[in-house]
Amino acid sequence: MSENTWLVVGLGNPGPGYAGNRHNVGQMVLDELARRIGSTFTRHKTPAVVAEGFLSPGGPKLILAKPNSFMNLSGGPVSALLRFYSLDPSRLIVVHDELDIPFDSLKLKSGGGHGGHNGLRDIAKAADTPDFIRVRVGIGRPPGRQDPADFVLKDFGSTERAALPTLLAEAADAVELIATEGLAAAQLKVHSRS
Repeated sequence: MSENTWLVVGLGNPGPGYAGNRHNVGQMVLDELARRIGSTFTRHKTPAVVAEGFLSPGGPKLILAKPNSFMNLSGGPVSALLRFYSLDPSRLIVVHDELDIPFDSLKLKSGGGHGGHNGLRDIAKAADTPDFIRVRVGIGRPPGRQDPADFVLKDFGSTERAALPTLLAEAADAVELIATEGLAAAQLKVHSRS
């Protein structure tokens, strides 16, 4: 595989019942990226659906993947994808929901802890490293005393849904920036907006 190839994984849960959940925002971002590169998701030899394409002629190749597993078991599919494409975890970008960031905000980072996010925990364990890039899409904290586990498995509210297309586009822009300009340049641009 070319050194200009990126595996971009959108976290979420499989099936139409979960498609609009806050927990599935990573997969929503991948839908936007697939649209941009003119590709559609198809079944793959690994436990995932995959869409592939180039950001521009001669530009970075994106392998967009949605694991077929539930969020907490994302590690197996991600490690299988890394092996299948012979990619190092340094070429992995994981797009996921983040409770600790306000809705409509993005943060980019490489490595670090999982912050209680079981999908990230499972990927770090299966890949044998926490050193992969994360595009953290803010969904905010649950209101009142609502259990975070219930909150992430609910669909976005009507006010959030109105702002969601812009948030998904900005997260897709962030992935493109990482692939074309590197993480540090992407962080400068993305974090200066918040």
